[in-house]
Amino acid sequence: MEGVIGVTLEGRRAVVTGGTRGIGAAIARQLTGAGADVLAIGVSKTATAPEGVRLELVDLKDPESVSGLAERLAQSPVDILVNNAGINVVAGFADIRPEDFDDIHQINVRAPLVLMQAVVPGMRRRKWGRIVNVTSIFGHVSRAGRGAYSASKFGLDGMTTALAAEVAGDGVLANCVAPGFVDTDLTRRVLGQEGIDAVAATVPIGRLAKPDEIARFVVWLASESNTYISGQNLLIDGGVTRV
Repeated sequence: MEGVIGVTLEGRRAVVTGGTRGIGAAIARQLTGAGADVLAIGVSKTATAPEGVRLELVDLKDPESVSGLAERLAQSPVDILVNNAGINVVAGFADIRPEDFDDIHQINVRAPLVLMQAVVPGMRRRKWGRIVNVTSIFGHVSRAGRGAYSASKFGLDGMTTALAAEVAGDGVLANCVAPGFVDTDLTRRVLGQEGIDAVAATVPIGRLAKPDEIARFVVWLASESNTYISGQNLLIDGGVTRV
């Protein structure tokens, strides 16, 4: 695993939601490799955290579970929060079920809100903090069948921008990263190799991103190397949204 050159996070405490697989696991590994003490939030009883990463199981779909996690985080110093967990249900606009819409927004928007509210006061008191929220290219552009998902990711971006405007003066920098198509185990299960090849053909770089490519940029944003980027939604998509 290639780390972020020059980034050290010794003594920093980080929390990564959805930190047991895919992009989240890569972020947790990279943060740990840079010296941070990392807590990964997972949901499955069979979930495992990367080596050296602590694990806590929390159902982010359940508001009470999220509130409980927030209360625990508020009692301990958290320097870095990465809201990576997210879900998507693809459906035509007229077919979006209210319960799916609510679940998507609970996990993708409300849970990040509650967790940010829990850790930001401590960050402001200590005059240092980094928040990175993982959105999606579909929080920048959209397509058919992504109505509920795009609403959540555009919403997460807007919420992050508003937070950044409030807290940047206290040394707390809040940003979003928006991955494009990423080569994860889930992507391979859903699309298969034929589907991956078809998607890759639409990307100017000619392939899907690797989770570590997303993670390296997240870790840089979450580090002391980032001194002036705040309130942004930064696309990591191989150029696909620019063609």
